[in-house]
Amino acid sequence: MTRPIIALLLVLCACGGSDTASRPGSDSAAFRVALLTPGAISDQSWNGGAYAGLMLIRDSLGATVSHVQTRTPADFEENFREYGSRGFDLVFGHGFEFQDAARRVAPRFPRTVYFTTSGNSAGPNIGGMRFSFADASYLAGVLAAGMTKSGVLGVIGGTELPPVKESFVTFERGAKSVNPRVRILSAFIGNWDDVSAGKEQALAQVARGADVIFQNADAAGLGVFQAARERRGVYVIGSNANQNGIAPEVTLGSVVIDLPTAFLTVAKEVQRGDFTGRVVEFGAKSGIVELVLNPPMEARIPVATRARLDSMRARIHAGSFTAKQD
Repeated sequence: MTRPIIALLLVLCACGGSDTASRPGSDSAAFRVALLTPGAISDQSWNGGAYAGLMLIRDSLGATVSHVQTRTPADFEENFREYGSRGFDLVFGHGFEFQDAARRVAPRFPRTVYFTTSGNSAGPNIGGMRFSFADASYLAGVLAAGMTKSGVLGVIGGTELPPVKESFVTFERGAKSVNPRVRILSAFIGNWDDVSAGKEQALAQVARGADVIFQNADAAGLGVFQAARERRGVYVIGSNANQNGIAPEVTLGSVVIDLPTAFLTVAKEVQRGDFTGRVVEFGAKSGIVELVLNPPMEARIPVATRARLDSMRARIHAGSFTAKQD
C-alpha cells in the first residue's frame, strides 16, 4: 500500500525514534541525508545496520537525517521524489530493489545524490554500493561443513534478490570445498519481516535433516534463531549485522557488513562535493564484510575447520582467492 505524502511529512516533522534529527549545535541546512529501508530497523540485521550508519553520519558530520520504512516500488519512488523536492543532499535506498526508482527519479533532482546499496546502477547523481559478501559467505559454508553432523545444511532467504542468491551459491561452494557430498536445502520466505514464517521454514529444514542453517532474511530471520533454540544440535549462521548475541548458544558466527563505515565513507564524499556517479566496491581488502565467529562457540569448532578458515581468510585478504565467479 502506497503511503500518502502526508505520512512522510509526519515522519519528517516528528521527534524521536527514526525521525528527522540533527546533531546538537549543528547547522541543519548544511548537510541533509535520508534513508529508505525495505523493512523495520529493529530487525538486528540489514535495516538496523543501515540505520546505525545514518546515526553515524548524523553524529560524525553534523548532518540532519531522516528515515522512512517503505514497502512497495511505488513507495520507493514516492519517497525518493519527496526527499529530492525537499533538497536533501543524499538519499540512500537500502537494497538492490531500489535501483529502478532511483533511475527514474534522479534526473529530476540533479542536486540530490541517490545511492542504492547492493546496487550496480550509476549516473551523474546516482551511485551504487556493492560488498564482497560472496567471500564471507564462502567462509560461512566452510564453517557449516565443518560443524554439520548430518551432512545436510540449510539456507533461508527473504526474497530471491540477486545478491542473496549469490551469497547462497557461494555458501554452497564453500561447504562443498570441505565435503563434496554435503546436501543444501534452500528456501525463500517471500518477505523480510514474517518471523513466524522464518521459524516455520527453519523447522521444516530441520525435519529434513539440516543441522546448520545460514539465514539472510532480516527480521524474518529472527524466527530461524527461535527454531534452532527449540531443536537440540541445530546451529545458525547470521548475516548482514553481528547477530552473534541474538541466540549465542546456537549461533556459530555472522557474515557481518560494516554498514555504518560504508555509509559514512560515501556521505563524506558527497558532503565534500567530490562525488562522481559510480558503483563503490567494498572488496575483501576493505574489511567491510567479514565472517565473525561467535566467541562462546569457538571452542566447539574443530581445530581443522578453524585452521581452514584462517587460511582461506588470509588468501581472500591477499587477493589470491575469490569465491565470486562472474
